[in-house]
Amino acid sequence: MKMKPGISRRILPALRRRWLLLATLFGMVVASTAHATTLTIGVPNNNDQIELKKLSSEFEKANPDIKLNWLILEENVLRQRLTTDITTNSGQFDVLMIGLYEAPLWAKRGWLVPLNNLPADYDTNDLFKTVRDGLSYGGTLYALPFNAESSMTFYRKDLFAAKGLTMPSQPTYAQIAQLADKLTDKANGVYGICLRGKAGWGENMAYVGTLVNTFGGRWFDEKWQPQITSPEWKSAIDFYVDLMKRDGPPGASSNGFNENLSLMTSGKCAIWVDATSAAGILYNPKESSVSDKVGFAPAPVQATRNGSQWLWSWAFAVPKTSRSQDAAKKFIEWATSKQYIRMVGSDIGWASLPPGTRLSTYQIAEYKQAAPFAGFVQKAIETADPTHPTAKPVPYTGIQFVAIPEFQSFGAMVGQSIAGALAGQLTVDQALQAGQSATERAMRQAGYLK
Repeated sequence: MKMKPGISRRILPALRRRWLLLATLFGMVVASTAHATTLTIGVPNNNDQIELKKLSSEFEKANPDIKLNWLILEENVLRQRLTTDITTNSGQFDVLMIGLYEAPLWAKRGWLVPLNNLPADYDTNDLFKTVRDGLSYGGTLYALPFNAESSMTFYRKDLFAAKGLTMPSQPTYAQIAQLADKLTDKANGVYGICLRGKAGWGENMAYVGTLVNTFGGRWFDEKWQPQITSPEWKSAIDFYVDLMKRDGPPGASSNGFNENLSLMTSGKCAIWVDATSAAGILYNPKESSVSDKVGFAPAPVQATRNGSQWLWSWAFAVPKTSRSQDAAKKFIEWATSKQYIRMVGSDIGWASLPPGTRLSTYQIAEYKQAAPFAGFVQKAIETADPTHPTAKPVPYTGIQFVAIPEFQSFGAMVGQSIAGALAGQLTVDQALQAGQSATERAMRQAGYLK
C-alpha cells in the first residue's frame, strides 16, 4: 500500500525523533554499564552473611555505579581462597571477610588498605573496644567488624525440665558431661550434646582450643616448644572424644558451626557449646523451631577460667591489590553501619541483628526486648582476654588461635588429627602425637625452634 505524501511528511520526522531518543537512551544504558564498578566480595556461608547479600540490593540501588559480585563459600574453603589471593597478589577480590587472626598479621605485611579516614557519622568509638583493637595494627583499623562473638552454652529448657535437671549458673565440663548423659535420647533423635568436629583451625580447633585452655593446657611453653602431647591436652581430648561418642550425633567429625546450628534449631541437641552469634538465630521463631525453649549459660570451665570462652569477629577488609578501593570502602562502611543493623531488624526480626560490634546495638529497645541474651553476650565479648589465654605463661596472644602467621598451617593439621580421633580413625594418643610432630616441624621451619 502506497503512503500518501502528506502522511509521509508528518510521520517520518516523528519516527526519526523516536529512534534518536531510543538510541540516546540505549547509549546511556551502555555507558552506565560500561562505567559501573564491580566489586568481588568473599564471605563465609553463615546466616548473617547470607542476609547481607539479600539486603545488599539496597546498597546497589543507592549506588547504581557499583555492582556486587558475591562469592559465598564454606568457611575452610573461603580462608584458603582468600589467603592464596592475598599472598600471591592475585587481586581477585575487592572485599575480604577476615577476622581477628588475619587482620593485624596481614596489615603488618602491608597487604591491607588502612581504614583511617572514615566519615564522622560512621562513629568508630561506637565499636566494641576489644573488637576494634583486635582489628587494628599500630593503632590503625584495617578491618571493619560485621559481627563479633564469644562462646557460650545453649540448652533446651524443656528437656531439662522434663528430666528435673538444672543448668548451673557457671557449668563445669564435668557437670556438662553428667547432664548430657541424662539427656541423650538417640531413639528419638535427641543428642545430649553437639560440639564442633569438622577439621579446621577456625572450625573444630576454635572450640577445642578453648577446651584445652580451660583444662589447663597451652599450645606452646615460653620457649615455643609445642605442648600437644602434654597431660592437659590428653585429658581434654580424651574427655571430648569420649563425650561425643556417648552423647553426640552421628557423623560429628563432619559437623562445624552451621551443621550444629541446624541440629539445634531443629530440636536435635539438648546442649550446644558454640558461638554467641548463634543466639540471634536460635531465639528467632522465623529461623528456629525451639526459639521459645532455649536457655543459655556461660561457656563451661574446668581447671581454670582462662581462655574458656573465645573472641572472634568476622570483619571486612580491602586488599591493597583491589583496583576499586574507594568503592570497596564505601560498601564496607555501609555493611557495618548502624543503619544496616537496623535494616536487618526490620527484615528478619530484631533478635537476629549482627551482634557484638556496636555499643549502640545494645541500646535498641526492640533488640533488648527480642534478645534476652543481649547483655550476657555483650559482657562475654568485652571480658574475653586474648592477652591472657591460658593459666600457664605463654609467648603468644589469642584465645582460640595463636597469633602468628604459621598457626593457619599447623592449626589446620592438628584439627585434622583431632577430627580423625573423633571419627575413630586414630587413637587420641596417635592424634596428639601427629599434631605435636606437625607443629614442631612447622615451628622449626619458621625458625622458632633449633
